[in-house]
Amino acid sequence: MEQATTRRAFLGLMASLPLLPAGSQRAFASDSGLIDRLIRESRTHALLPDRIEFISAALLGKKYRSDTLIGGPKRPELFVVRDDAFDCVTFCEVVVAAASAHDRAGFETILRRIRYDGGEVQWNRRNHAFADWCQRNVDNRTFRPVTMHPSTRIERTIIPAPGLDRQQVSFDAIPRAMFTAGKHLLANGDLIGFVSRRTSLDYFHCGLVVMRKNGGAVMLRHAALSRGRSVDENLEAFLTSNAVKWVTLLRPLDQAPADRA
Repeated sequence: MEQATTRRAFLGLMASLPLLPAGSQRAFASDSGLIDRLIRESRTHALLPDRIEFISAALLGKKYRSDTLIGGPKRPELFVVRDDAFDCVTFCEVVVAAASAHDRAGFETILRRIRYDGGEVQWNRRNHAFADWCQRNVDNRTFRPVTMHPSTRIERTIIPAPGLDRQQVSFDAIPRAMFTAGKHLLANGDLIGFVSRRTSLDYFHCGLVVMRKNGGAVMLRHAALSRGRSVDENLEAFLTSNAVKWVTLLRPLDQAPADRA
């Protein structure tokens, strides 16, 4: 009886979710309505960076969980929406999509565009490599790069995910010394990617920049495996403890009404 009740509740939830574009799998959701509420409440903030700060603050303390997305080479890709647990990438994706949206439908449209090449919910269109994630989200004008000169060109051969072939990635990165000297150029909501020191990986982590008021410390707001949850951490301390050599920076762009259709 308990199993039947749980199954009926799950099917009821799935039936209530909005339809995805033709060819996509229906969304898999594990959320309590928190995202919808945060979208509504965040609209009192006129600026996107303020909405990102507001929404990300509300998600502090949520559990870290890897492999939250569903799909594979031999398994249908599902469009996953959760508010209970995140890895570092899905934390940034959900926060930016919610801060950019006016409603739930807009949120899901933007989240698909951030997560998948062309917004198509297919495993082979998922942005498995974070280098691809960054470039595609610059190309679709969800973000713009924040540059500091001189930059370093990084070239790597990586395997983006099990079941995928090796691929070449190439991207510009900011050396740590230059980044530290240019911290005055940062803004609330900037997305920072931490380049791996391993030549077989492109990045090892990402998070959001939070600027403390009145000249306070610059913080990294991120889903941290080491802490088991989403936390604020002093950015300089993170750079030091992880021996970071290069970073990349992306600044979210407010979405035009036509982009939210």
